[in-house]
Amino acid sequence: MDGNIEFTMGLSQGLAWPWPIAVYLFFAGISGGALATALFLRFYKQQTTNTPFYKAAALISFVTISLGMLCLVLDLTNPLFFWRILVYYNLNSVMSIGVIALSVYIPLVALICLFAFEEEIRSVPALKVLVPVVEKLQGVRRPCEMAVLVLALAVCAYTGFLISALIRFPIINTSVLPALFIASGISAGAAAAKMLAVSMFKEDLHSQDMKLLHGAEWPIMFAEILFIFMIVTSLMTGNAGAQSAFEAFHTGEWAAVFWFGVVGLGFGGPLLLNFATGKTFSHSAKAFYLSGVCAVTGMMCLRMFILYAGQNFAI
Repeated sequence: MDGNIEFTMGLSQGLAWPWPIAVYLFFAGISGGALATALFLRFYKQQTTNTPFYKAAALISFVTISLGMLCLVLDLTNPLFFWRILVYYNLNSVMSIGVIALSVYIPLVALICLFAFEEEIRSVPALKVLVPVVEKLQGVRRPCEMAVLVLALAVCAYTGFLISALIRFPIINTSVLPALFIASGISAGAAAAKMLAVSMFKEDLHSQDMKLLHGAEWPIMFAEILFIFMIVTSLMTGNAGAQSAFEAFHTGEWAAVFWFGVVGLGFGGPLLLNFATGKTFSHSAKAFYLSGVCAVTGMMCLRMFILYAGQNFAI
């Protein structure tokens, strides 16, 4: 049995997928969402400098995708043979296509980090050996950023394509899932990068970049709500198996995760902090961080709900 097949089985055997898969879905969404948002902003504003948000997104993206890959390796039947998934490919498999995308995405994210932290690299004597490398690669920076933007969105989406192919589970088996994963990844990734940009890289809480990002939160959140509504509607109006799966939204422990975690924290938290509190508090640093934590927590709850509640209703 080759490594690619073992890797796929780690995602599908048994009723409950192990925790590394849920954590990976979270980390991959944060990584792709943060970097995609930073690159969208960079292209839209035609930025040429390494802004605090760009640095924060690059750092978060590299750290989270590295942790995510560690989770996937831990989920392998034989973790020491992880290299097999990098050698054996089946282009008819969504899993193999995802592995190929990750194999290109991770080195490019590392390169983006080198570009983003060029000034810091120059200031550290032990890292000056990297300066000639960064300088030589500056000529391909723009194409690399464009490629990473596409791959970042692909990383957000491909797990949605992967698990949506499991036809036994009505909640999971929906074509809307990849789009939902992209929207929620961008929402949570941008929130995480904004918090790091302000706390570590001294971004002004009320800078033009932050205002633009804040304004983009609402259409993205609306898209998330729309995709979830589409999933719920398809279950309510579907066959007997789909209607049975709809129970996950209103009965059992996972219903509590959905309503309190996804709806309450993920959607209600930011809305409450931005519109229902006083103007002074809603523009304060405390509200900013609380809103970011709510967005990230809501995204994790959404991944857990889709992954685990979806498995409770097989057809």
